[in-house]
Amino acid sequence: MSTQPPYQWPAPPPQGYAYGPPPLNGFALASLLVGLLCFPPLGIVFGIVALTQIRKKGERGKVLAVLGLVVSVLLSGVLVLAAERAADTFSARARAMGAAEPYEDVEGELTDIGELAVGTCFNVPGGDLLDENPFVYRIACARVHDAEVTLARALGGSRFPGEEELKQSSAEACWRAQDAYAMDTWALPPYAEMFYFAPSRERWEGGDRLLVCVIGTAEQEQRGSLRKDAGVLAPDQVAFLRAMNAADLALGHAPDAEVDEALEEYRAWAREMDGVLAAESRMLAGASARPRVAGPAGVQRERVEAARQEWRRASEAKTGDGFVRAWDRALAELPVATEKALRGAYGLSTTVPEWLEEPQGDASAGPSVERAAA
Repeated sequence: MSTQPPYQWPAPPPQGYAYGPPPLNGFALASLLVGLLCFPPLGIVFGIVALTQIRKKGERGKVLAVLGLVVSVLLSGVLVLAAERAADTFSARARAMGAAEPYEDVEGELTDIGELAVGTCFNVPGGDLLDENPFVYRIACARVHDAEVTLARALGGSRFPGEEELKQSSAEACWRAQDAYAMDTWALPPYAEMFYFAPSRERWEGGDRLLVCVIGTAEQEQRGSLRKDAGVLAPDQVAFLRAMNAADLALGHAPDAEVDEALEEYRAWAREMDGVLAAESRMLAGASARPRVAGPAGVQRERVEAARQEWRRASEAKTGDGFVRAWDRALAELPVATEKALRGAYGLSTTVPEWLEEPQGDASAGPSVERAAA
């Protein structure tokens, strides 16, 4: 005979019921942790398993499982996009090389272009220095190489300046860098050219701001560094070359438009030429105390002052024809033979470069002494 238990005794639990909350599903927590910290695709699998077990067993952790599943899906998508972008970049470089095996027949150590420093020599597949994203192989300058770095720096600004503006500013910066790196421009071999690698709009927006300027020598076998900067030359040679290189650089600033269409721009350029020649004249005046260079320096200074007069006339010209006539006369006042004699007195190269051997009489076609940009 059964009796009812005293009221203070707890009632027996229903069949199948246990005291306390249901257990936490282990896969739910694993889904979130693996998705965040380890391997998101595996976190997706754990999240699905957790939701299935929670529904069947009545376990806790549905919120964790859902959160882990969402996080794992999102991070898996990020990984896929990153992998696709890396693959596209590599494929584009490989296609640009024009071969399925870009590493063959290139001497040197494969190096990221961002690791190149001033004075570094390197090779590129096929000697193609016009490739925007080349594979770069660093090599000792004593061995045959395609190029030598004259500048490597990050460009400032957060806004992409535009392709044309970036092209002009990069060329200007690289000419200046080359003139500082290989100051005796007449000593450069005729196959040496200026090249640069600047970021595209897409790379700029991705955070790449690197500008790399180089002297390219891929046309012939170049051994040895072309570096001849202020640390190598004598102080008087440095002062002379800085003045001469500044004048050459300014001469390359001629506007691209026809003179009649941009007369005011040409007049401003003539004023710039007068300014750099004034600095050259002052340098030559200081050289008069050095017996070795006094004579040629005096002759060069007379020619410089005569050229300045013509540039001043050009800066005041009222017509395009008047400007061109003054321009012609200004160029004629500075013959190459005079500069050659002065360079010899300074102990510098007297080999006239090809870009100075062209006829100088037709100023209307542009300044004949401008160095061609790559």
